[in-house]
Amino acid sequence: MVVSRDKAPTAQETFLQMAQAAGLRGRVLITIGLLILVRFGVKVPVPGINLEAFAEGIRGNSVLGFLDIFSGGGLTALGIFALGILPFINASIIIQLLTAALPSLENLQKNEGEAGRRKISQITRYVALGWAIIQSFGITIGLLRPYAINYGPAFVIETVLALTAGSMFVMWISELITERGIGNGASLLIFVNIVAVLPTTLGNTIEFATKGGREAVVQVVVLLLVFLATIVGIVFVQEGTRRIPIISARRQVGKRLYRERKNYLPLRLNQGGVMPIIFASAVLVLPASLAGLPFVAKAEGASKVLQSIVTALQPGNWAYVLVYLTLIVFFSYFYASLIVNPVDMSQNLKKMGASIPGIRPGKATSEYLEGVLNRLTFLGAIFLGLVATVPTAVESATGVQTLRGFGATSLLILVGVAIDTAKQIQTYVISQRYEGMVKK
Repeated sequence: MVVSRDKAPTAQETFLQMAQAAGLRGRVLITIGLLILVRFGVKVPVPGINLEAFAEGIRGNSVLGFLDIFSGGGLTALGIFALGILPFINASIIIQLLTAALPSLENLQKNEGEAGRRKISQITRYVALGWAIIQSFGITIGLLRPYAINYGPAFVIETVLALTAGSMFVMWISELITERGIGNGASLLIFVNIVAVLPTTLGNTIEFATKGGREAVVQVVVLLLVFLATIVGIVFVQEGTRRIPIISARRQVGKRLYRERKNYLPLRLNQGGVMPIIFASAVLVLPASLAGLPFVAKAEGASKVLQSIVTALQPGNWAYVLVYLTLIVFFSYFYASLIVNPVDMSQNLKKMGASIPGIRPGKATSEYLEGVLNRLTFLGAIFLGLVATVPTAVESATGVQTLRGFGATSLLILVGVAIDTAKQIQTYVISQRYEGMVKK
């Protein structure tokens, strides 16, 4: 098959490379196998619990329903992977916030290279372990106690160990996927868990439409049209870039004269991809997780405050929408500051002998890039926030409650992770294409 090295790989070339290229095929198979292994673990129940009574008891709880979406039904089934990847995500939030606040961690990330990043990853794992123990202990004491067959110290210890070990295993699987598979492991695990509950959600929606008559059908159709428009908006945000023109100065190397070249510097509208949405969602369920801890429940003042916060942050409330939008904007700026450094970018352009037309090299260039990046991040964050909240408002207005839990947040994660993974596969295909050209 003849391909052009300047063109993006077609679907035919991509699938052909996935089938024939050993490296890409191995990565795809490793990813699929590990994701299937995690799905099996979700269905392995924690012993000593009346599962039917537990599933009936948490039915209708919107916060637990949202957590159940992220665990792929693991919370309802109370599998050993019920905590899923959430402790690791919460630990990542904590460490990244501390990195911006503590000079020692910032030095590890920016100046120590690969060794520093490995050290931060190790710290994140320890924090995830501690958070998993706290969360599993809170779930065991505060949530599972009425449904335990033989409640006692042995039950608490066994359940905490099972849930913590399951969470650590899922974290290891996510890192393995990132290192040896395709895509970001944590994002893919959340993606698969959301897809796992999608058939049940769609089945409930179809049942609602068939039993509710013409009015229900119209409500479902309106909601689905909004969801389709949301998908278009998500793709627009994920693919949107601002091309900043740059000019490479004319230079002479030996006897060869290189002419002035024009190019562009692409800055994405949404630098953080789907991670601001995942982090914002994880923070929103944090008060509910803390409210279940036994020492919080014993402190009447703290317990009442947390319960009021949990009530205010129920999906559909104005406080939920406001806090959700604020968190999305915050994490969008936070991720943009981690991914793109205008000062480093300005220095790299100066070293390459390139400049932005009309902008002086050095400090003026970094200030210009910072201003453009701030405006792009603000637009991307506001658009993401609107895309995340408008379908939920339409869902409440139409009265279709069968999609509760699977809303715009889940849709954002699905589309964002699918786009990022597809791009990584295309990158491997292009690298295989160039390797083939070198061999020829």
